[in-house]
Amino acid sequence: MLMLKRGLQIQALALLVAGVALVVAPGWLLHGLFGQPPLKESAWERILGIQAVCLASLAVLLSRRLGELWWWAWSFEFLALATAVVAVLNAGFGLGPHEAPALWWLLAAASGAIALWLLWGLSRTARETPP
Repeated sequence: MLMLKRGLQIQALALLVAGVALVVAPGWLLHGLFGQPPLKESAWERILGIQAVCLASLAVLLSRRLGELWWWAWSFEFLALATAVVAVLNAGFGLGPHEAPALWWLLAAASGAIALWLLWGLSRTARETPP
């Protein structure tokens, strides 16, 4: 269960850092640092940041109650895996001719690593504590 707990905490930290950065400085982060095309407004980026911060708080809450609710971590596994898949597909097939792929590959690698960690933790926890 410790592996799953650590995975959730790492995912929460990543979500928190990304969320705060999107809320505070979406233009600098996405357009300046990662070379993504600007949107007409940054409200969507800030909303995504707020949602990431809220998901981080739920991941921390779950990591503290894993003894009773460990199987809820499957939702965070799905979040990480689906994010990695979408990022890989976008980096491989969805970018325009002058769009930088670095952000998408970074997101794919980080989400994929978290997904593998959580899957490992979930499999170990399932053997220790059946639902």
